[in-house]
Amino acid sequence: MSDGFAEMIQRANAFFTDLRADNTKDFYEAHKATYTSEIKKPAVLLAELFAEDLAKHTGRAHKPKVFRIHRDVRFSRDKTPYNTHLHMMWSQPGDAPAPAWFFGSAPDYLILGIGVMHLQKDSLTAYRNMIDRHGDDLTDAMDTSGATLSDWGPDPLKRVPKPFDADHPHADLLKRKAFTLSRDVPDGWQDAGLLRSLNALIPPLLPAWSILNETFPG
Repeated sequence: MSDGFAEMIQRANAFFTDLRADNTKDFYEAHKATYTSEIKKPAVLLAELFAEDLAKHTGRAHKPKVFRIHRDVRFSRDKTPYNTHLHMMWSQPGDAPAPAWFFGSAPDYLILGIGVMHLQKDSLTAYRNMIDRHGDDLTDAMDTSGATLSDWGPDPLKRVPKPFDADHPHADLLKRKAFTLSRDVPDGWQDAGLLRSLNALIPPLLPAWSILNETFPG
């Protein structure tokens, strides 16, 4: 049964399709009220409701965030001012690295995912040690999740980092400086309801999330 968020996604797809064609301040300002009332406000509600559901499934509190439409262009060659997608994140409280949940909606995709971003220094060392010791468990969890590795985050290294062997069985994972999995929201979600469909994706992703959460408990 539809929960009303299908209409939000439909409006968002139409809005972002037009924004891709005319990514300018003039276009955005002319449609800002529509974006705020028909996309941003229901997105905030969806994020808050799903945070409650994540807490029930994981036993951990998650803070919802709807990403800004304005792009940070300070260090980018692409100076278009606005994002042409709707992205959300649910992260655990605190400053320490911990696995987060991600939602992405755009005219060409609708996904839910998990992962840890921008691993550096101690967190990167912890990730690599986890891959070395429990890589088989993680890849088994990945296989059963129905999700695929995402390219979100920094580019991977070209070589396996030391002290790990170049022919390590999980060499590709060791090269990564971020680890994210994403899964398409299955067809039929409009009838089932977006929130219910997202909830149905939590259990398949939970084993991989649990392995990450043991490595980065927040």
